[in-house]
Amino acid sequence: MIIAQQKPVQDIAAMIADCQKVAFIGCAGCVAVCLAGGEKETEILASALRIMRRLQGNPLQTVTYLATRQCDPEYVAALDEVVKDVDAIVSLACGVGVQYLAERFDKWVVPALDTKFIGGSVVHGRWEEKCGLCGDCVLHKTGGICPIIRCSKSILNGPCGGSQYGKCEVSKDVDCAWQLIYDRMKKLGKLDKLLAIEPFKDWSKSRDGGPRRATREDVIIE
Repeated sequence: MIIAQQKPVQDIAAMIADCQKVAFIGCAGCVAVCLAGGEKETEILASALRIMRRLQGNPLQTVTYLATRQCDPEYVAALDEVVKDVDAIVSLACGVGVQYLAERFDKWVVPALDTKFIGGSVVHGRWEEKCGLCGDCVLHKTGGICPIIRCSKSILNGPCGGSQYGKCEVSKDVDCAWQLIYDRMKKLGKLDKLLAIEPFKDWSKSRDGGPRRATREDVIIE
């Protein structure tokens, strides 16, 4: 799940300072789950900016809409009528959603959120990063614990010298990923698998060479 957080209201207000009518577009996907860009957050943000602008003597008209997803063209197309007469669009989605709106509409499109990371829920209201989007998953070798993102140094072959008592040298509040991996593999009776030396990480699968693409030829409809 993509985790995002809302920008300060003052920052968003500055992005649309010269606009009189603005569409606030939420997303019912990941950002709704992490309480950053769902229907409630969209309505609250629009309301807060209307109040701010009214107090400044510069009234703001707002339109709100919750898209099923902003990262699919079919759902973005449904916004054609919603945004046709607005001066700007405020996207409460991840950076992908912002770009999809900007590609479709000849409008000033701005982000209301900061996209943080890929992660999951720990407890209600708290999320942790779990995946580094490296493009070459090794979780089958490490007991389902990712050394790329959960190790502060992304080490592939065991802990560094800074690991002490199961904690990372970065902070005593951060578990050493390789201690977690060792404990997990020991519990599963698979410690022998950690004896294999992993080669250098092929980071070209992560980011080099421009935007990455994934294609399913069997479902493409041109």
